[in-house]
Amino acid sequence: MSFGFNSACLAAAPDLGYGPIGVLLLVVVAAGVVMLLLTHFLPKKHREGRFKDSAYESGVPPIGDARRRFNVKFYLVAMMFLIFDVELIFVYPWAMAFLDAKGGGAAAAAQLPMLFWVMMIFMAYLVIGLLYEWGKGILDYQ
Repeated sequence: MSFGFNSACLAAAPDLGYGPIGVLLLVVVAAGVVMLLLTHFLPKKHREGRFKDSAYESGVPPIGDARRRFNVKFYLVAMMFLIFDVELIFVYPWAMAFLDAKGGGAAAAAQLPMLFWVMMIFMAYLVIGLLYEWGKGILDYQ
């Protein structure tokens, strides 16, 4: 697989050492210092009051006890999101390996059916898990 890069370009490039990295670090540190100084010395509007000084977290006003109970389905939906998000981490390398085998020679082409069915078994496990969650009513969030 070629990304428009070849070894001739690398051989013709001058050896700069760590100079570009040092310049990048200087620019980043200078930008951070400038931002901190600007926010510190620029005039600000000061608004005070009972509501402005109260805590406000995630769109929920601080009314009542801080230790109130949350619905368990909130956590189940969050865990399902993580599970299906991690699933994508496994699909991407598989897709790259599948494309490499598809573009390779005869030995690589012999791996295509095995690669395909491995992913189909993995997807079947995910679909079975999703159907189980659906059957248990986890997706009915009210």
